[in-house]
Amino acid sequence: MSITAGSRPDRTRPPAAAEEPAPAVATGAAKGRARARAPRGTGGAGKVPWRIRLRRDRTLILMTLPVIALLLLFNYVPLLGNVVAFQDYDPYVSSNGITAIFHSPWAGVEQFSRMVDDPLFWSATKNTLVLFALQLVLFFPIPIALALLINSVVRPRVRAVAQAIMYLPHFFSWVLVVTVFQQVFGGAGIIAQTLQDHGWSGFDLMTNADLFKYLVTAQAVWKDAGWGIIVFLAALAAVSTDLYEAAAMDGAGRWRRMWHVTLPALRPVIALLLVLRVGDALSVGFEQFLLQRDAVGLGASEVLDTYVWNMGIQNGDFSYAAAVGLAKGLIGVCLVLGANKFAHLLGEQGVYKK
Repeated sequence: MSITAGSRPDRTRPPAAAEEPAPAVATGAAKGRARARAPRGTGGAGKVPWRIRLRRDRTLILMTLPVIALLLLFNYVPLLGNVVAFQDYDPYVSSNGITAIFHSPWAGVEQFSRMVDDPLFWSATKNTLVLFALQLVLFFPIPIALALLINSVVRPRVRAVAQAIMYLPHFFSWVLVVTVFQQVFGGAGIIAQTLQDHGWSGFDLMTNADLFKYLVTAQAVWKDAGWGIIVFLAALAAVSTDLYEAAAMDGAGRWRRMWHVTLPALRPVIALLLVLRVGDALSVGFEQFLLQRDAVGLGASEVLDTYVWNMGIQNGDFSYAAAVGLAKGLIGVCLVLGANKFAHLLGEQGVYKK
């Protein structure tokens, strides 16, 4: 078509040559958007440099610094004092107990050899393991059962009241807990006095050495079982209601839904808490047993925690007490690693992944 004088070319359509590079323009725009989405300083690929992460998370880091400082001060710095387990430590050899560490003579593994040959140590270890096994069988399943019971309550008000009643004993001190049990099961307690008023002979459960392990287990259940259900209730709150509805549509009753939906949801939490409980096997309590040792005797109430306190604080044998405490901690670490490995064999994560 010829263009006459005075006429203008048609600019509504671009030339054919201008339409060809359109895909390249679109590709460049897509690359620009991808670079905009990538973190600054990464070039669109790779990890974020630590300087950028430090500048980005500086507020969170400043918030955690006081916690880290307290953790180092009260949890890790005292670990340096375990060096006295390899010494014949005498706190009076210097002006203060800290500098006395540098002036006390080395004893090597003498304290550990003494520990192996001490029959009182093995008696305390036996009591500790028996109490741990008893509490693992009788105490550990109770928070799970209570969590399932509270989770089945439909009315929120009834559930809140039940949780408050179960939580309350956790905030009581062991002095109060032992006092309550003394007033109920002691020789002058409510039960004994009621039996005597009706012509029966009374009893004193608080001084019975044979039943002491069951008594302290009952005290632990009453005090801490309600507090232990918090983690299980949190795990149950994360279970989707669609699973329960699907199981109900398939004809599953209340028990079937609990067995096939609720318990599998609790299984990872149960495995984690069980691993932690096994790692804490040698720490069954201190105040609870110390308050009741005079009533039942050392043969029934002496555990490793009270044994360390008795040897270190009462007798002043700090090196030997430190050796027992160090051995107790190392055994606890080994138990955690072994239990976590067993959890991995069962297909659970445990404390940490493989």
